[in-house]
Amino acid sequence: MGIRLPSILLNAKQILKMQAASSKNKFDIPKGHIAVYVGEIQTKRFVVPISYLNHPSFLNLLKRAEEEFGFNHPMGGLTIPCREEAFIDLTSRLHTS
Repeated sequence: MGIRLPSILLNAKQILKMQAASSKNKFDIPKGHIAVYVGEIQTKRFVVPISYLNHPSFLNLLKRAEEEFGFNHPMGGLTIPCREEAFIDLTSRLHTS
C-alpha cells in the first residue's frame, strides 16, 4: 500500500486550472489561492493559499478527501470531509508557520 501524493497534487493542480479557466465565476479567487469546501454534511467555502498544498498536514486532508470523494468536485473546488473547526485550526497553524 503506497502513498499516492503525486496523484493528489496533480489532481489538485487540475482543479486549480479549472478554477482559473472559469474566471466568470461569481466567486473570484485571488491569484495564488484555491477554493476549498469543508464539512462533513454541509460544506462551507474557504479560500486558502496554494502553498498549503505542500504542507504534510494539508496533504493528509487531501488524501482523506481523495479516498472519500475522489477528485470529481462539481462545486469547482476541493471538498474536504472534516469538521469546520478542525480545518480552521489546521489552517491557523499553517498560517503562523
